[in-house]
Amino acid sequence: MSGKVINLRQFRKQAARDEKRAKANANAASHGRTKGERDLQDARDAKAEKHLDQHRLDRDEE
Repeated sequence: MSGKVINLRQFRKQAARDEKRAKANANAASHGRTKGERDLQDARDAKAEKHLDQHRLDRDEE
């Protein structure tokens, strides 16, 4: 009988990591956007707000 020696503790830990990663990927796909998408939208929002502020008219109320 010749086979590969496996450390069961390491095998269990790796299996648990793989399961967590799969669950996280499924949640990310179904619930949210990637960090890059969120950052891009935040940058676009900030640019639009800055653009509007630059074109604001200040009127004196008299």
